[in-house]
Amino acid sequence: MEPLSSAAREGDPREESKLKRGILQDVTSSPKLDRYKIARQLTEKAIKEKKIFSIYGHYPVIRATLRRKGWVEKKFHFLPRVIPNVDDDGAGVTEHKQAEGKENEEVALEKTDDIHDVMSRLVKNEVPYLLWTIKRDVIDYHSLNCDQMLNHYGKTASFTTKIGLCVNMRSLPWYVQANPDSFFPRCYGLCTESEKQEFLDDFRRTAASSILKWVVSQQHCSGSQPHGRGEAGGPGSGHRKVPENAESKLMGLSGQLVDTACKVCQAYLGRLEHEDIDVSEDTSEDLTEDEWKDLTEQYYSLIHGDAFISNSRNHLSQCQALLNKITSVNPQTEIDGLRNIWIIKPAAKSRGRDIVCMNRVEEILELVAADHLPAKDNKWVVQKYIETPLLIYDTKFDIRQWFLVTDWNPLTIWFYKESYLRFSTQRFSLENLDSAIHLCNNSIQKHLKNDKDRSPLLPYHNMWTSTRFREYLQKRGRGTVWASVIYPSMKRAITNTMRVAQDHVEPRKNSFELYGADFILGRDFQPWLIEINSSPTMHASTPVTAQLCAQVQEDTIKVVVDRKVDRNCDIGNFELLWRQPAVELPPFHGSDLCVEGVSVKRTKKHMPPISNVTFSSSLLNIQPLKVRCPSAMPRPALGPPQMALQQDLKVKDAKVLACTLPVPIKRAAERSCKVQSANAESGGRTELPTCHFQHIDSKTPKTGLTKAESHRHSEANSLSVHPLLSVLPRVKTVEGALFQPPKPPGLLLLASCLKELGPHLSQKDVLQDLLLEALWF
Repeated sequence: MEPLSSAAREGDPREESKLKRGILQDVTSSPKLDRYKIARQLTEKAIKEKKIFSIYGHYPVIRATLRRKGWVEKKFHFLPRVIPNVDDDGAGVTEHKQAEGKENEEVALEKTDDIHDVMSRLVKNEVPYLLWTIKRDVIDYHSLNCDQMLNHYGKTASFTTKIGLCVNMRSLPWYVQANPDSFFPRCYGLCTESEKQEFLDDFRRTAASSILKWVVSQQHCSGSQPHGRGEAGGPGSGHRKVPENAESKLMGLSGQLVDTACKVCQAYLGRLEHEDIDVSEDTSEDLTEDEWKDLTEQYYSLIHGDAFISNSRNHLSQCQALLNKITSVNPQTEIDGLRNIWIIKPAAKSRGRDIVCMNRVEEILELVAADHLPAKDNKWVVQKYIETPLLIYDTKFDIRQWFLVTDWNPLTIWFYKESYLRFSTQRFSLENLDSAIHLCNNSIQKHLKNDKDRSPLLPYHNMWTSTRFREYLQKRGRGTVWASVIYPSMKRAITNTMRVAQDHVEPRKNSFELYGADFILGRDFQPWLIEINSSPTMHASTPVTAQLCAQVQEDTIKVVVDRKVDRNCDIGNFELLWRQPAVELPPFHGSDLCVEGVSVKRTKKHMPPISNVTFSSSLLNIQPLKVRCPSAMPRPALGPPQMALQQDLKVKDAKVLACTLPVPIKRAAERSCKVQSANAESGGRTELPTCHFQHIDSKTPKTGLTKAESHRHSEANSLSVHPLLSVLPRVKTVEGALFQPPKPPGLLLLASCLKELGPHLSQKDVLQDLLLEALWF
């Protein structure tokens, strides 16, 4: 390859600027050979500085930004054949099968005038050091090198899916001293029966508190007008006073409904104070299923305007006191409203797909039960709908807020200062639960036309920047709300959520990811986190997103690329939100692992001593053992046996010792051995108990003694063998005679010990202990 020019090698600022721009000004007028030479110079510099990147997806801003910084793109081999190139006004570039050799490179140069295509072909065999994909599964991140950057993390479903966020928010108090109910609407997964029951209890409890709110709202509406439609409330908010002339046309409900609702709310407060700990379920005063059904039906009639409560003023003070107590312990009392509306979402879908709003519990459970998928796939999430959102010109909106995570250990979060608002195309109303009114996702609203009755002050493309929103608040005298309430509350919600999810995410080093969080503001300007999206859309669908999406992508490159070289570089509109102190993991040395301790020994079964076994006087007169066990000492040369043992051991008038032994393959479940005394005694002879052995699976017991005679040695002083030794496996006598009967292990031990200790026995207790050892084993 051609070496870089001397100016480029020496770091000439003017030449560096030309290289970073990617193309010299006079490239189009230069011969093809010159353009190829320039492409090779730029490519060599990029390879040397490890500035090779790959993109999968439509990210023209990322591609253009990296090229300006001297990066060269390596095309993914599985990209579509025709790739729109925004840098050349949408001109298509035809992909050809790459071949090696200079001749093929020159042919490719003749077929395209884009120098970046030539540079991409020159790096076809290089390793990309930055990979930007629309989906994490496109890349096997486990196979990447440690110096390769990827714009995704693994195992982020704990906060990027609705079911994951729902479940993990309940663990927040274990990580942070914060209440998730203060910024995340309560949520339930309807994939288990226990979760369904918790949701049912919540719906009923909310219905009871809504009855109390209805009583209070009727009295307040008689003395003042409802909230203005410019900020919140508006039509369908539920705070409607029943006209006096209409009471005759409505169904009248007794005050007992209010009493029952108060009873339910008092029981709820008692459980929060743990007053139900010592109360058994049998003595609890909970409502029966029929009473709950009756209360729910009356609640529907009351809230939907088909009924009224006569003499509701008599319950005003009681209802107001209970509501004040509930509000003090439940931060979501304000957003609950009166209509008990819940939003049902598929657990793992995005962009508002299959989301519906409902306000009848039986319809919600029926919808979930109609899906007959397996439990692991049948994952629905039901979340409390915010019935009192902040409205702008009587229209609902939400806020898309970006944040960037560059490390999970230590947790490092960057918060973007700019965001944008997404408006609904319809006027807000709780009378109509159509998703077009209550969902502000651009993927849904872009298919709808703006309502004719909507305010003309709203933009036709239904988006505002956060700067425009702050101007709106400033004109209404609430200019400080953004900096004092909205912005810091969103930052706090993101920080708490990420700290909970930290233990679930795979913390790959040299990765990063940009997320998009959706918030809805309440009437008190408090932001409520709805969901967090991975791979947020960067499509320039409106003038607002065309500006902000391009800006946030450029600033992301500044943080993850430029800041690695210069810690004090410009990072755009990002600000460091949270950097956790580094947690050092203990060193791991696999070769130094060892196990220390004492082995566990099996305890011996205690058996009563045998007192009726008699021994001959010759054994009782043997001198005490003065040396260690012969088995631990070198074996001496065999000599003539002692006189005391020269006589044959014979059994005389001995009763049978019953002993059950296992078969060679199977082990017996129990071992038992009964010792019976041998009362016969003869002069100078030892009378030992005789064993009778019987297999477990034998049907008829065998009687008699098992006898085996040893092969007699030629010497005159040979030793007679006791019948007990006939059942020992391969036991040699003093003379070396060999036996091969069945092999019970316990008796083998007895025979070996008897052979070794026979010449030295001095006490009958020794033999007695040996008998017990053999019988136990």
